[in-house]
Amino acid sequence: MSMQSERTVELEEPPGTNGTGALVASTRKTASRRAPLWRDVPDSDWNDWRWQLRHRINTPEQLKNVIEMTPEEEAGVRTTCERLRMSITPYFASLMDAHDPSCPIRRQVVPTRDELVIQPDELRDPLSEDADSPVPGLVHRYPDRVLLLVTDQCAAYCRHCTRRRLVGVKSERMRPEDMRRAVQYIAHHSEVRDVLISGGDPLLLSEDALEPLLKGLRSIPHVEIIRIGTRVPVFLPQRITPELTRMLSKYHPLFINIHFNHPRELTPETVAACARLADAGIPLGSQTVLLRGINDCPHIIKDLMQALLRARVRPYYMYQCDLSQGISHFRTSIAKGLEIIEHLRGHTSGLAIPTFALDAPGGAGKVPIMPQYLLNMSDKVAVVRNYAGAISAYPLPHGYTGDCPPTCPVHGHPTHAEKGVAGLLDGNGVIVRPSAVEDGESLNHHGDDGAIPVTVPLVGTREPICVRSE
Repeated sequence: MSMQSERTVELEEPPGTNGTGALVASTRKTASRRAPLWRDVPDSDWNDWRWQLRHRINTPEQLKNVIEMTPEEEAGVRTTCERLRMSITPYFASLMDAHDPSCPIRRQVVPTRDELVIQPDELRDPLSEDADSPVPGLVHRYPDRVLLLVTDQCAAYCRHCTRRRLVGVKSERMRPEDMRRAVQYIAHHSEVRDVLISGGDPLLLSEDALEPLLKGLRSIPHVEIIRIGTRVPVFLPQRITPELTRMLSKYHPLFINIHFNHPRELTPETVAACARLADAGIPLGSQTVLLRGINDCPHIIKDLMQALLRARVRPYYMYQCDLSQGISHFRTSIAKGLEIIEHLRGHTSGLAIPTFALDAPGGAGKVPIMPQYLLNMSDKVAVVRNYAGAISAYPLPHGYTGDCPPTCPVHGHPTHAEKGVAGLLDGNGVIVRPSAVEDGESLNHHGDDGAIPVTVPLVGTREPICVRSE
């Protein structure tokens, strides 16, 4: 029997245009598929975000009712969840391909035994957030902004989570006294103009729990903007209720950044949830993590970025996967990310091109992958500089080939696109030697901290193999 049901859920489609450019409400209904396990659930329950949370998949026995589990997945579910629990909402589980282990939705939330492999260069706290936490739940690393971690809970748990040391561990939210201390710290530091609320996922908090924090922050004169980082519209779009959006809209300027990784995540429900937030005047951005075998393909990323713009979500960052323990099988090379950005540039609107960045190990913070910040790169390590001049080394994954995922809309098979234009940064492809510089010659990059030896990367002209004719 097929693992997918014909049962659908009707919901109103987000607004469109009437041909004059004005937004109008659509009366046409859209539908989502529902896995057989939930075919008889009343629509009133299915569309209730609390019902979705109560019925999340947490065990291999439950998961077997939705997908045909592989031995690697079964071993992963039984052995890795003590490190990072598995929870998948019925809504998101219904998007998984029941028969394809390489399904990009499935790979993001179903653990495998690969998570048991801990590489020597992986870190428990790869961003060194604990070291920059002056009060519980608050991280103050950058001069004018702070991060608040208000809960360790998420609607579902990404297997590539960078905060797997914290997330889903205690089923806790920030205690009221710690929330007060965090707001007091911000009030006493007039340099803080930007507060990012994250976790876990802050939109899992009830309005009664979240609003006092927003109200407290908005009462501080020097706090100019508030941001919320979330994946709720992807995992649990039912949570984006009219009541929630009305509450959030009281605390402008408020921005929301949503974690999207693949075009298949932009379902009618998610697009409708984004429309409700946008209609409430909340600017939306997207943050994408570059993941091996899921989205490490120029065409997949291009399709995602263009779909985001159609949903009124502005592409913001595309991140290199962090060095968290047990996720080396998700990491790509930096050259792959550069290849993707190069493919986007000129082939789509600048609005659809995110900033490619990595969070440098050791607490150096966010580093855009640009010439002035990427000082040197071999096939083993990338040396980067942050905004303040601090230098950090990011170890590159072993054995990464750059093959496009099976879901590549052009090829659907390995292409070794890593040997394309950006792959030359690793020394691949046809080499053109600059007349004044020999291969590997060391130059001096003069910065504020003195002379830094930099190896000149090779430049080449080989055509990318993974190219769609425009």
